[in-house]
Amino acid sequence: MKLNLALALSLLVTSLNILAADAKIEIATFAGGCFWCMEPPFDKLDGVLSTTSGYTGGHQADPTYKQVSAGGSGHTEAIQIAFDPAKISYEELLAVFWKNIDPTTADRQFCDQGSQYRSGIFYHNDAQKSAAEKSLKTIQQTKAFDEPVVTEITTASTFYPAEAYHQDYYQKNPLRYKYYRYACGRDQRLEKLWGDPASH
Repeated sequence: MKLNLALALSLLVTSLNILAADAKIEIATFAGGCFWCMEPPFDKLDGVLSTTSGYTGGHQADPTYKQVSAGGSGHTEAIQIAFDPAKISYEELLAVFWKNIDPTTADRQFCDQGSQYRSGIFYHNDAQKSAAEKSLKTIQQTKAFDEPVVTEITTASTFYPAEAYHQDYYQKNPLRYKYYRYACGRDQRLEKLWGDPASH
């Protein structure tokens, strides 16, 4: 019997959460606008085992992309990262997260508008909460831009994997992905906020 891809992704996330309880891997959940654009910077890191695009932070169970993109589900596009804490720390993931978002805009990231594109850190335990709050304080103290930081830090809730065609979109559709990213002005805005990416 052929397994539904959405169900398979859901089972994968469940399995990752079970493994995380074993302390061999940990889970991090971040929202930074379009989830297509949030996978690449983490996928290339040593110690990151997987990234999964999905939806979290809302009230609707088992949401579809259509429902989330319409803005009524309460969810935001997010990614869930499975990582090996022996190779990379949660603090290092946070540093990468901040440099890949615009923390100054509420209910928006770059060209995408609506609460479904709000930025956020969804912590899974007290240690992650403490690290996230510390990283936020550091950003507020060292930022080169004048606007206030509005990125949310909240406890993690149910994470729903997105449809299969959204997973690894940048690898499956590289030309469309590059065009979207450029047209959205993502890299231009990131460089204005954080400086030349080659410098950090």
